[in-house]
Amino acid sequence: MKNPELGSIDVQGMTRQSFMVRGAVAAGTVCGVSAVAPFVSEALAQEGGGDVDILNFALTLEYLESTFYEQALKDVKGLGGDAMEVAKTLQANEAEHVDALAEAIKGLGGTPVKPPGVDFGGAFASQAAFLKTAQTFEDLGVGALNGAAPNIKSKEVLGSAGSIVQVEARHAAAIRELNGQPITEAAFDKALKEPQVLQAVKPYVKS
Repeated sequence: MKNPELGSIDVQGMTRQSFMVRGAVAAGTVCGVSAVAPFVSEALAQEGGGDVDILNFALTLEYLESTFYEQALKDVKGLGGDAMEVAKTLQANEAEHVDALAEAIKGLGGTPVKPPGVDFGGAFASQAAFLKTAQTFEDLGVGALNGAAPNIKSKEVLGSAGSIVQVEARHAAAIRELNGQPITEAAFDKALKEPQVLQAVKPYVKS
């Protein structure tokens, strides 16, 4: 299991978006975050996709990250120094992403999804645990947005999504540096094929 810390995160709800996020989390848990891109892309394509659906998917991920950092600033034991400053910056960025995506969805005539219920498990037990889970979330966000991008029809929406994913990538690099990890694993993400991803996700999708 490449990212066991994701296994303790429970995304609640029965909407299509919450189902996709549960799948993305499960894929990241079992196969690594690079598996998320084809899963998201195929799921959106199969159900007709649409820019509003893609933005709502991105909004759900931003809800998760914003809530994660908000709770971390209150609950992480021993959080301080550079890690504290990075957490503050990332939380502010994620909150702005939430607001921007919600407005974009409304601008397209859609309805923003509601924040999902989450349980981050032991992610706040220590600064090390927080940083490990933060790295997983940031890598996950980059992979998911890259996977969804080819299905975006509007050039304006694609530009906005590209702007967000660039910031998410910087987040991932900052967290990775705090973890003493390479700022990137490779020049390109490696992706599993859809059948492999769906098989890995199946045992972990909750009703």
